[in-house]
Amino acid sequence: MLEVAGLNAWYSESHVLHGLDFNVREGEVVTLLGRNGAGKTTTLKSIMGLVPRREGSIRFRGQELIHARPDEVGRRGIGFCPEERGIFAGLNVTENLMLPPVVGPGGLSVAEIHTLFPNLKERARSPGTKLSGGEQQMLAIARILRTGARLLLLDEPTEGLAPVIVQQIGLMIAEIKRRGFTVLLVEQNFRFVSRLADRHYVVEHGRIVDMIPSGALEARMDELHKRLGV
Repeated sequence: MLEVAGLNAWYSESHVLHGLDFNVREGEVVTLLGRNGAGKTTTLKSIMGLVPRREGSIRFRGQELIHARPDEVGRRGIGFCPEERGIFAGLNVTENLMLPPVVGPGGLSVAEIHTLFPNLKERARSPGTKLSGGEQQMLAIARILRTGARLLLLDEPTEGLAPVIVQQIGLMIAEIKRRGFTVLLVEQNFRFVSRLADRHYVVEHGRIVDMIPSGALEARMDELHKRLGV
């Protein structure tokens, strides 16, 4: 579904990504693991066209995106949930949910979203930024699911959330995978993603240095502790 090859990215004169190569197959949950500053978020932003200077190849369902604008990437069926979530303070929950345009078939209906995220139904008329951190994260992800985007890029979805909410986010990711969505997930909590992901790419200094299948993760925990500094 997604093939990234030789991806380089710069912020001004700062060379952040150094020839990344990885792929995500349809229906998978794949994680990018690494320390802060390794280039994980820049990778997601590069896929979305949010980094001005990029070189290499980003192919989504066979179509090249390296020169595509962010709006073009979104219309191809890729949705981005940034770490800061992007909830609009002047809109209530339902208005935030309905704001993005539909980009393709297969999105979840509002009724399906309310079943998956019952808190959003209860808080439908509340201002979006008055929700708890966990509810805002659910709203940000639900907003993408409604559009029909089939690949979700999630940046640190559990950051700053209570353990019980982290568990709910995990159940939600497992459910959307069951429904056929594909997820590329940036996360530092590798114990959280170990139960969800099919494969894990380790990012160091803007490069992919390892790929660990889910089944091999437990045996390499000590190594990951050293690499990730946790």
